[in-house]
Amino acid sequence: MRRFKRALTACALVLATVAGTVGWAAGEVQAAVTGPPPGTAAWTADQVLGRRLPDPASAAPAQVARFFTGLTAAQRTALAARHPLVVGGLDGAPPELRYTANTRALTVERARELARAADPGQPEDVRRQARARATAYDGLLAPGRHVLAFDPRGRGQVAEVYGDLRTARRVAVVVPGSDTDLASYDAAAVMARNLRAEMTRLAPADHPAVIVWVGYTTPVGVGWDAATGHLAEEGAPRLLRFLDGLAATTHPVTPASVFCHSYGSVLCGAAAHRLTGRQVSDLVVAASPGMRLGHAGQVRVGARARLWATARDATDWIRRIPPVELFGVGHGADPADPDFGARVVASDRAEGHTGYFTPGTASLRNYADIAVGHYGAVTCAHPTPDTTEDCRHGLH
Repeated sequence: MRRFKRALTACALVLATVAGTVGWAAGEVQAAVTGPPPGTAAWTADQVLGRRLPDPASAAPAQVARFFTGLTAAQRTALAARHPLVVGGLDGAPPELRYTANTRALTVERARELARAADPGQPEDVRRQARARATAYDGLLAPGRHVLAFDPRGRGQVAEVYGDLRTARRVAVVVPGSDTDLASYDAAAVMARNLRAEMTRLAPADHPAVIVWVGYTTPVGVGWDAATGHLAEEGAPRLLRFLDGLAATTHPVTPASVFCHSYGSVLCGAAAHRLTGRQVSDLVVAASPGMRLGHAGQVRVGARARLWATARDATDWIRRIPPVELFGVGHGADPADPDFGARVVASDRAEGHTGYFTPGTASLRNYADIAVGHYGAVTCAHPTPDTTEDCRHGLH
């Protein structure tokens, strides 16, 4: 009974701390965007090739990859032109084809939003939102952008590649947290660009590529969605499928390193039970409110995979969230706690909740060393009396 009361008190602290930290956004409960890409019904009914097209809802990315390998260049181009939203979001399709399809899809959606913005029959708030969407699409259509996934539903989802997946010997994926969507995508993109720049500095011959993946519905504000795991559970299958698609279409020297920031680490925790060593070589969490896991041993992604956590900066507000989970509220143990069992890296010079990917910080340098396989150069968090093992133990 005493333990239960302590847990109940901790749960109340979670809610009180969240409410007092950055404001309670209980009215912003999100409905997760799930399922196959928009336009799937038209795709599955299309007989243009004289045979059935792979069902985006059921075909594994490896099957999709084999399907496209068997097509001519003209057939691939035709499918991308006829079904841009499907091909652009179809894990297992060739990345270069997805870039082309998403350029087409973004162009169509931009025209649609501009028409809504100019329609005097629409309420002003709808016209304002349409103008904002069109501006976001303009940015993604700029020369040199490589949009690997795009879904206009809900608040919008996107994945973008920095680098060249055809030549990359090292690939990293950044999974951002709350408040990330088409309107606020740039902050996550900066994380990815900074990581790629540092990886390139350390290992230019590896031609690193970094993907920022906003492929799930993120919480808005710090409210019910952020304090519970339902959006993470809904998004986890999408991340797993995306990583399967990478494994089927790219050929780095090791599987991707995945970096999960803030609520993104909750999603990565939800996916952890189903990750494989073919999908991920290293899983790294930063500014984590918890992964809804009891210990690092629950992350089983093959003999070579490793779970890393980042020492929390003293100015990161996430430190004030109690490490508990009760009745579905809260996200459990702090992955940076020595008792959790992850390899904890230093974050010197990082500031605040979003500063871990800032150039000049120990955290960004550590992330790049992990991503390019320079494990001996990683700097561990300052040891505590309970820490007996170096975070690089057993790595080469």
